[in-house]
Amino acid sequence: QVQVMESGGGTVEAGGSLRLSCTVSGLNFDDYAMGWFRRRPGKVREGLACIRWDGTSTFYADSVRGRFTISQDIVKRAHYLQMDNLKPEDTGMYYCTTSNYCGVDSGPATGPFWGQGIQVTVYS
Repeated sequence: QVQVMESGGGTVEAGGSLRLSCTVSGLNFDDYAMGWFRRRPGKVREGLACIRWDGTSTFYADSVRGRFTISQDIVKRAHYLQMDNLKPEDTGMYYCTTSNYCGVDSGPATGPFWGQGIQVTVYS
């Protein structure tokens, strides 16, 4: 049984930082690329970042490039999204998914397995 779970969300003042974590059980680390998405109020779901299982390629959406950093720890079998210089418009639900593909230009493909989502709230 595959399980995907996010942690690390919360409420932060604009300009602050949060680090989201995602753990995946039931899959081999090289079976998937890690993708991060978010859904903001009134907006469509947005692919933010992804990383290939071996770390050889990454993608960032324009809205987060330079502020968010995706990484992973194979030993801990964990994935991370470091979010710095957060803005109120970053407020939303954040999801990690076991993407089938991480395109350096196209971004994360949606995967078959998703976390339950975690809330990030940024206030000014």
